[in-house]
Amino acid sequence: MSRAKKALVGGLLTGIFGLVLIPFMCGLEEDTGLDLLFKLRGKRPAPSDVVIVTLDKESALSLGLPPEPYKWPRSLHARLVDNLVEKGVAAIAFDMIFKEPGTVEMDNLFAQAIRGAGNVVLCEQIDGDILPLTDHNGVRTAELKIESIIETIPSIADAAIALAPFPLPKVPVKISQYWNFKHGAGDIPTFPVITFQVFALKEYDNLLRILKKYDPALTDSLPKEKNDAISDKQIQSLILTLRDTFRREPGLADKVLEGLEKELASADSGKNHSVLRSILEMYRAEDSLYLDFYGPSGTILTIPYYRLVQVPEAYFYEASLPDLRDKAVFVGLSERMRPEEKDGFYTTYSQVSGVDISGVEIAATAFANLLENRHARPFSAPAHIVTVIIWGLILGISCRFFSNIVGAIGVVGMSALYVVNAHYQFKASGLWSPIVTPIFIQAPLAYLGTALWKYVETYKEKQNARKALGYYVPGKVAEQLVKGAPDIRSSREIFEGTCLCTDMESYTTLSETLDPQSLGKLMNEYFDAVFEPVKRYKGTVSEVVGDSMIAVWPSNHLKASDRVQACLAALAINNAMHGPGNNNIVTRLPTRIGLHTGHMMVANIGAMDRYEYNPVGDIINTASRIEGLNRHLGTRILTSREVVNDLNEFMTREIGEFILSGKSRPVVIYELMCSEEEAGEREMAICKLFSLGLKAYKSQEWKEGIKIFSDIMKENGEDGPSRFYLGLCEKYENNMPGEMWDGVVRMGEK
Repeated sequence: MSRAKKALVGGLLTGIFGLVLIPFMCGLEEDTGLDLLFKLRGKRPAPSDVVIVTLDKESALSLGLPPEPYKWPRSLHARLVDNLVEKGVAAIAFDMIFKEPGTVEMDNLFAQAIRGAGNVVLCEQIDGDILPLTDHNGVRTAELKIESIIETIPSIADAAIALAPFPLPKVPVKISQYWNFKHGAGDIPTFPVITFQVFALKEYDNLLRILKKYDPALTDSLPKEKNDAISDKQIQSLILTLRDTFRREPGLADKVLEGLEKELASADSGKNHSVLRSILEMYRAEDSLYLDFYGPSGTILTIPYYRLVQVPEAYFYEASLPDLRDKAVFVGLSERMRPEEKDGFYTTYSQVSGVDISGVEIAATAFANLLENRHARPFSAPAHIVTVIIWGLILGISCRFFSNIVGAIGVVGMSALYVVNAHYQFKASGLWSPIVTPIFIQAPLAYLGTALWKYVETYKEKQNARKALGYYVPGKVAEQLVKGAPDIRSSREIFEGTCLCTDMESYTTLSETLDPQSLGKLMNEYFDAVFEPVKRYKGTVSEVVGDSMIAVWPSNHLKASDRVQACLAALAINNAMHGPGNNNIVTRLPTRIGLHTGHMMVANIGAMDRYEYNPVGDIINTASRIEGLNRHLGTRILTSREVVNDLNEFMTREIGEFILSGKSRPVVIYELMCSEEEAGEREMAICKLFSLGLKAYKSQEWKEGIKIFSDIMKENGEDGPSRFYLGLCEKYENNMPGEMWDGVVRMGEK
């Protein structure tokens, strides 16, 4: 597979892995990814059209009231409403529950103020019950959750323009979204939605006008004017009617909004038309939306309760209050009033000190989001999928195509750019890019996965290289080459060990009779048969030249076990070539073997750009000469005395003392006949008689020697060493050697 294809595969795998994780990462994306984007963005300005009035400790102390807000006299709430109406607020929303009656006088004052304002929305409490469902045996099989609204006391409820619930989960659940419409409570619009509709009533006439342009029949089912909606308390039905219509006919919503955009472009009052656009978008919004928080508690303009219910004593007091005209005012509990009471909710801006965002602040935030028509908007499913796949492709291709270091730098750099872009989009429009899967899953996965892939590939390549080099050099050298030794030419080591040399008989004849392809195939099969015993007995094939092989058993100090292994390998090769039952042509190629033990140096030998890693030393030359001696003696395996000395595992016979071709010192030669267990009477008889004959030869008893060597061949058949010495005895019987003769046989040729 090409490098480019591997990079593409790496990218696809990273993208597919991220795609598979999408369903499982939704919770983490909301809990961690969205949280990170909020923290990177920091605070942003809240709309000036929303204000919070808080029932807080400061107000309780200033007014001399108990710390429990539900004990505060409702006449103060009535004064608050009157003061807010006097200041010209567009909507008043009480995030407080009035389920318990107070004194009749106080309740009536509060109800009268609410009714007179005509723009007060009250929050209702939702109570949930879980009923077990059982089968006919009474076994619990499921649960049924029933949600019902706890009614506000009638006198106050009847005075409000609308009532709506605002259900939110309590800690430790992190608040990230809110319901526009609550299914479990009958698909009713929630507190922020109702409040925004009341706030937008100033644009009701424009709403009717533009709706009538595109769907006249729809306007017939709506209140004819704003006052009708207020007096008949049709706020909730108005919202549900328009929502059902827009969801049933999405094309109508698009036409209305398109027409509004054209008007907005040329309208003098862009702000009011912007409110109209936001209210139209609200009608067709999802049932739940993600909150686009403005910051920690107190970010939205907040006024203590006491400042709006006390009678001003000085001009300074009045001047210090902000202008509340045409604003929406949310009234509610802002902080812990008692240790056992808490109205805070855990959000992304909750502080380690324990300060959370109160319920009224969340309601005001939801209202402000509706007003701006801006929420934290997660990617659509198709966009999320495309992003994860493309991001995975980019990461995987980059990490696979470049080196690990460049890949790591690339992953960090691209991840940083991704986060910067996600931060910019979130800050600019609330668009919420996926963070957890691309940054915390795919990025490290792409790097670590491709790094592991490269490591496995490199490991396999090194293994293949090691295996390939092992055909030509010893394993240790192959390892050095694979690991990248700095200067392998200087690698040299001195060992003591045993060397085994082989040579095939009749190779010249074979090369003349076979074509090169057939000869090459035959030689590969031949060397398979020769190498196997060497490997089996822990030797190292050092060199192959033509039909010859050199194998060594090197060691830091001479060990008998290495000599035993070399002898076993020699016997195994001989048995493979000449043993009974070997009918394959490869295993019937006569092979001569010579062994010698001594010092050797294993080094890279050569010059310029051509080197070979071979053992060098007299041991190699001597083993080769011993192997060549087989040709003269008619034997298969010859060794020096140094090889078989003190080894009791084998049957050997001393052949004599020879000065080999090109050598100056004599070497005592032994024939390695078989293992001790395999020795039979014939072999033992030959060894015994041959020993006597060799003794007669060294004593210059030529007639005795001739007789013994002749008897060996007569009784046991052809025996190469006996024939060799028989010839020497006959030669010296007719032509006596000189006085300096010492019994050493001098070989004139290899």
